[in-house]
Amino acid sequence: MKMDERKQQILLAIIKDYISTAEPVGSRTISRKYDLGVSPATIRNEMSDLEEMGFIEQPHTSAGRIPSNLGYRYYVDCLMQREELTREEEETILQGYEKKVREVGEVISRTGRMMARMTNYTALVRTPQLSKSTYKHIQLVLMAPSQALLIVVMDMGAVHHQMMTVPENITQEDLEQISSVLNAKLQGRTMDSIRLTLIKEIYFELSKHRNILDIAFQLMQDQLHLEKEDKVHLEGVFNILNQPEFHNVDRVKVMLSLLEQEESLSQLLMPFEDSRDVTVRIGSENPRQEMQNCSVVTATYKVGNQVLGTVGVLGPTRMDYAKVITVVDYMTKNLSRVLEEMMKGHYK
Repeated sequence: MKMDERKQQILLAIIKDYISTAEPVGSRTISRKYDLGVSPATIRNEMSDLEEMGFIEQPHTSAGRIPSNLGYRYYVDCLMQREELTREEEETILQGYEKKVREVGEVISRTGRMMARMTNYTALVRTPQLSKSTYKHIQLVLMAPSQALLIVVMDMGAVHHQMMTVPENITQEDLEQISSVLNAKLQGRTMDSIRLTLIKEIYFELSKHRNILDIAFQLMQDQLHLEKEDKVHLEGVFNILNQPEFHNVDRVKVMLSLLEQEESLSQLLMPFEDSRDVTVRIGSENPRQEMQNCSVVTATYKVGNQVLGTVGVLGPTRMDYAKVITVVDYMTKNLSRVLEEMMKGHYK
């Protein structure tokens, strides 16, 4: 059955009303609240057709109807008009990024907080993997006899430091020589791009300090291993639990269990990383059974052409898609801009 303009108008009215009220929608409600120019009886007939087509459904014994997953999908793809951010909302986002920050982690936290606050749902941000970041500066500092501090600064602002044991006869001048060679060879390179031939070059130039290099490279490798683990930053956890759909105790338990599993959250975001635009996954389109009552709106943030991570908003299928999609799109573009400025050293 083809979706004609009248059916589209009625489906749009049902979805808008249900998103707003969380109550099943009847023909009289549509007739009263939306000026469609047709009688309640005509609306009922059209709703019957929409139900037969699978775009709406009847919950339990209610006289009203609610959108199905197929109905939401048709709405997002064909009927929805993105909601524009107000000037105040745009300024709030820009001001949130203007405050001084030096760590990528703080930028990620701010992004999550702003998305959760603006959408009233749960925000997820998959953090950049250090393996995609490049070395900006490496420094070895003598702290005490036999003790040196290894400082590694990455281009995205991450700073790692760790104490290491060195021979008693090592001087600060020796450590500066080692630091100089490491910077010359590794600056601008990602951890994953460092090849054995380059390592051999470093060992050849610093043959007197092989034991220090062994320790330094091991510490740097350990850090890479830790940073390769997926990390998802969550904000506004209770926003989704406050939605009417989650007033059921069993649903709350299932959702809390999901939000506690970092691997599960990462799976929600990972499939979208090849997408160039905002992506929406609705209800049963989600891969996990416990997500059948939820929708996820995501987009990737990047520097240049390199995807660094994913941001997302998790909410009920009765999500305000028009608002959420706009927020996710705007936040992603600004997060990408800020990270690029940090990498260029302009954002301090």
